[in-house]
Amino acid sequence: MTPKLSDHYEKRKPSAIRQSQITFSKRRDKDQVQVINLAIGNVSLPMHPAMQSRLKALGDSRSPFGNGIVKYTPSAGTDECQDAFLNIIRSEGSSPTEQISCVITDGGSQAMELMMLGVCGPNSSKPVLLLEPVYTNYIEFAKRLSIPIVTINRTINDSGRFNELDLQSISEIIDLEQVNGLVVIPGDNPTGQFFRQEILIKLGRICVEKDIWFISDEAYRQLYYGSDEVSSIWKISEKQVPGIAGHRISIESASKIWNACGLRIGALLTDNREFHRRALSEYTANLCANTIGQYIFGALANITTEKLNDWYQQQRNYYTKIMVQLREGLLDALPGLIVTHPEAAIYLVADFKNLVSVDFNISDFIHFCAFEGSVNVEGKSYTVLLASMDGFYLNNDTGKTQARIAIVESPDQINMVPAVLTELFNMYCQRSD
Repeated sequence: MTPKLSDHYEKRKPSAIRQSQITFSKRRDKDQVQVINLAIGNVSLPMHPAMQSRLKALGDSRSPFGNGIVKYTPSAGTDECQDAFLNIIRSEGSSPTEQISCVITDGGSQAMELMMLGVCGPNSSKPVLLLEPVYTNYIEFAKRLSIPIVTINRTINDSGRFNELDLQSISEIIDLEQVNGLVVIPGDNPTGQFFRQEILIKLGRICVEKDIWFISDEAYRQLYYGSDEVSSIWKISEKQVPGIAGHRISIESASKIWNACGLRIGALLTDNREFHRRALSEYTANLCANTIGQYIFGALANITTEKLNDWYQQQRNYYTKIMVQLREGLLDALPGLIVTHPEAAIYLVADFKNLVSVDFNISDFIHFCAFEGSVNVEGKSYTVLLASMDGFYLNNDTGKTQARIAIVESPDQINMVPAVLTELFNMYCQRSD
């Protein structure tokens, strides 16, 4: 006899972005197979040099940790770490940051949960509106907190382009479902779609008209690859959207543009003082975010706009080249495969629907790659790990032919993906016949 688990735990399954890694860990020959892990957005590039300098000097006498003592910070985070996020926003040409309040969190994910608690709250009757497919953590946190979700669906055409947002439908569903907040990810995870500033302005007008929260997840804000400028809710002026002040919340992160996923530093920003006060009260239960992580990220508080812009451009140049080459390689290797265009963030979506029968399930194929599939390349065995897109939809059947590809491995490994993935797919199809 053992105690009974909660119903929540009984039903809980691993996140779609972690499932293939868990499956691979159970593989008998895992020590003999080289993994190209494109399932998780676990950036493998070095952090910003200023952050690296602090990391390397943590034990020095000039470091606040040189004496071996690591104390709590205030629950809102250190002033320096808060100003690092605000300095970044100022560097992007946004409006003055004096009215923006900040709570430093354990990663962007913790900021998401804190936001949902403030916008809807546990067991809420009013839902949050998401653009589907949506980053899976929003779905999982909503389940954890018993918060209802409504969605507007985006579809991918055969050329790899997404349909334009239907603003009229968004307005109507807000009224119909009594939505309390709209979440948008301008540099989108999982789709890699980019929402230009004019779209954010139009969405902002809807949120002000309906008097709901406008939430923007800006973890990938500087990772956009076209000729447009950076887009952000913090660039929306009162002239463009009268009344926008007090409606805005953003999710920030050190993970992506700053290449510091494991640092676990994020932030919840808002220009609504009461929301900030209540969010901070809620976060006191967490005590504070990672003290050492705050110190390392805080190095960005004093970096000039010119140097920050140089860093942004370096990151964009790197990802643009590697993502374009990967997309072209996949289309050449698997004719008929649909691959989205690299507009933003670090993801592509591959849709196999034109290559498979109606009973194909992407989760089964990804399980095959993780648990048994391997391809020999110059005497070494390789496999590819991907994330099943069915975990990014409320209805799992919607994404059953789609996989998210995270551009996080070395260029040499990513260049191998078209050939390795094609052979794995052919092996899987032959095995399934």
